[in-house]
Amino acid sequence: MAAPYTLKKLTDVEDSAPKFGYGEVQEARFANDDLDAEHTGVSHHRVKAGKRQGFAHRHDEAEEVYVVLAGSGRVKLDDEIIEIEVLDAIRVAPGVTRQFEAGSDGIEVLAVGPQHEGDGELIHGWWAG
Repeated sequence: MAAPYTLKKLTDVEDSAPKFGYGEVQEARFANDDLDAEHTGVSHHRVKAGKRQGFAHRHDEAEEVYVVLAGSGRVKLDDEIIEIEVLDAIRVAPGVTRQFEAGSDGIEVLAVGPQHEGDGELIHGWWAG
């Protein structure tokens, strides 16, 4: 049984981007295990200035909420591209493909949503140009 709470600084969570070849573009820290979260997914993303995340993704079941913590940029949601900035919160429904792009000052985003085992598809080369 999990403890009644877990405290973890997100910057202390392992950055998984370098081990997948994306270290030059972004940081990606998935805190579920570090937080002993049983039903909730939490991740912290930093995309470097003028860069785009290395791939898009979508979920069949999970609704996610993204909150911009710092910086600004754009997010592509299916065929729509929207400008985002600090403290914008974006709810993304299941089935929607999403990918973030940083502005000139980079972008830092917190993502929260339910965990569904095996629910997630990575899409490479989706946002071209």
